[in-house]
Amino acid sequence: MSTPENTIRAMRPAVVRLGWILLALGVAVFLAAYALDARRAAFDNVILFLFVTSLATGALLLIALEHIAGAVWSTPMRRIIEFLAGLTPLLPLIGLPLLFQMHELFHWTHVEAVAGDALLQGKSPYLNVPFFILRFAGICLLWILFFWLFTRNSVKQDSTGDQKLTTWNIRLAAVFLPVFAITLTVTAIDWGMSLEPHWYSTIFGVYYFSGAALAGVAVATLAVVLLMEAGYLPQLRKDHLYSLGALLFAFVNFWAYIAFSQFLLVWYANLPEETFWFMHRWEHGWQVVSIALIVVQFAVPYFALLPQEAKMDVKRLKIMAIWILAARLLDLYWVVMPSFGETITLGWQELGIPLVAAGLGIVLFGWKMQRENLIPVGDPKLARGLEFRM
Repeated sequence: MSTPENTIRAMRPAVVRLGWILLALGVAVFLAAYALDARRAAFDNVILFLFVTSLATGALLLIALEHIAGAVWSTPMRRIIEFLAGLTPLLPLIGLPLLFQMHELFHWTHVEAVAGDALLQGKSPYLNVPFFILRFAGICLLWILFFWLFTRNSVKQDSTGDQKLTTWNIRLAAVFLPVFAITLTVTAIDWGMSLEPHWYSTIFGVYYFSGAALAGVAVATLAVVLLMEAGYLPQLRKDHLYSLGALLFAFVNFWAYIAFSQFLLVWYANLPEETFWFMHRWEHGWQVVSIALIVVQFAVPYFALLPQEAKMDVKRLKIMAIWILAARLLDLYWVVMPSFGETITLGWQELGIPLVAAGLGIVLFGWKMQRENLIPVGDPKLARGLEFRM
């Protein structure tokens, strides 16, 4: 099959240079932060890891959902989502420094603390350093394996047009989804909930999943809109944008539902071993962040995306995608940083998180666009996807 026009252009050099500059600045900020206060920098690194994990796994989820559901509207945009999933192999690099700072991050790594605490002793078969590292390595390898298989089949289909590769990806997606549910839950527990090991929530894994799915849709929407504005995807129309906008709106509501459900279950039970986690986020100024999170990650995008026209408005979708990604950072900051200190800690050190994330994304896109088509030209659903109407 011939390659559609504008599908193999390289990203503009100025944009790639911007990506490298942002990445270099972010790394410099992190290095300076580690030199000044290694413990604080480690908590910032946890936020970065959980944020990039949200983007990478959110993209993998969208790829799997398209294959398992047989969706056609997303087919012309799937390669862009596959580019975003390219963040997956970088996750071990982001998380590796944290394995050398587990003593600063996790209370349960302190032998003396576990020895005098019956609850931590009961959790020690799960919360111990060797098993933690094994889980981290195993989960990263699984995600990288599925990413490689999905994208290998997709890219190979560009040249061969073999429809059996689509069938293989459908089967692969059926295997991936339950693996994804388990591994993402374990990641949320390990890197989020175990920062305060006395607390537990049976819905925390779903809470992290809802935020990851929302972030994945947001970054995919942003990438599609920016590429369309730059003239890279002339085949796409407002019908495709509407589907992205509707999906974005749906996951905004899903995140709010899960967040409220978690709070309601803890509040209703009123058990001290559960409520203290929320109390930490309602004292010493953290109540401002808690209220801001409701407004920023739910109220504003909800009303901004509620009208039907808004879901097709290029400018509004771009603004809301950036807004939701910023809200995702606020969400993870709210989850992680109260474990660092009682009061709000916010300064130049935290600038390294968005700088590194944005730099990685831009550099990755620039590298991918030089090597692969922007559209999966060999996919048998592509023609129907390009003709998609609401």
